[in-house]
Amino acid sequence: MEIKKIVVVHDKNLDKNKSLMVDSVFNAINKKYEVVKIPFDENFFENIKKVDFVFNLSTSGGKEGRQIHIPAILDLLNIPYTGSSAFTHTICLDKFITKLILSFYNIPTSRFTHIKENEYIENDLNLNYPLIVKPVREGSALGLTKNSVVCDLESLKREVEKIHKDFKEPALVEEFIDGIELSCGVVGNDEELIILPLLEIDFSSLPEGVERFYSYRVKNEIGENKIKYYCPARINKEVEEKIKRGVKASCKALGLRDYARIDIRVKNDEFYILEINSLPLLIPGYSDILKMGEKIGLNYDDFILNLLEVAIKRYF
Repeated sequence: MEIKKIVVVHDKNLDKNKSLMVDSVFNAINKKYEVVKIPFDENFFENIKKVDFVFNLSTSGGKEGRQIHIPAILDLLNIPYTGSSAFTHTICLDKFITKLILSFYNIPTSRFTHIKENEYIENDLNLNYPLIVKPVREGSALGLTKNSVVCDLESLKREVEKIHKDFKEPALVEEFIDGIELSCGVVGNDEELIILPLLEIDFSSLPEGVERFYSYRVKNEIGENKIKYYCPARINKEVEEKIKRGVKASCKALGLRDYARIDIRVKNDEFYILEINSLPLLIPGYSDILKMGEKIGLNYDDFILNLLEVAIKRYF
């Protein structure tokens, strides 16, 4: 089948960064294909029927899980698209389920549990302090503050209750890995999966007293121009190869397609996969996966067109 018309599907309401992403992806694809933009709104069903291929940029997750909806609709209409299936997004948007699957396949992840709403913590959780407490379903570091890492039962109770109150969802509690923070991008499928150079995220230059992890304020307010990035990461070859094997196993276990980004920490030469972003943002000058792509010679337009070709090849 000859692909002529590509549709970039995006969320109805866009902030400045997501608007930039949608426009940039549109411009990249427009260099090779006829392309239009369609929002996910009340007219979506009618507008989407006569298209050849969809580049899916609907990245809204959280409780509403809108990231899941477009792939589900496109599968129902038998329209091909970029990225993972609705089922895979459903898994990856739930940090607890993701870690259950990683654990089942013996893929290293930090020890964890989750606390449901109205579930009372009477004793320690058979986990080793320090612990980090997160909302199960939120992304973009929502719910992560300087107080999210806890070292005693009372602090643990406080942070779990805060998650329940603020987000109306379970809290993920996991052992905090005080080590090297890495991000790993992947592009491709099956035997043609490409693992991009590992990106190391160095928090050591943040002001004194600021947490050394991606809290919401570090990610969105304090961290700009203060976090150092090293790509490739400053880790030894043996650890790097172990990480690559773990990433490949994770992609297979979770059914990831076309592209994804994996959050990792390394301590004492052992790696732990923490979270998986099955639909990472593609914002020029911001998104980590694009920084990794630059290290193998892909500028923004090349990265987008390569990703699109990977997805088209999967169908045709």
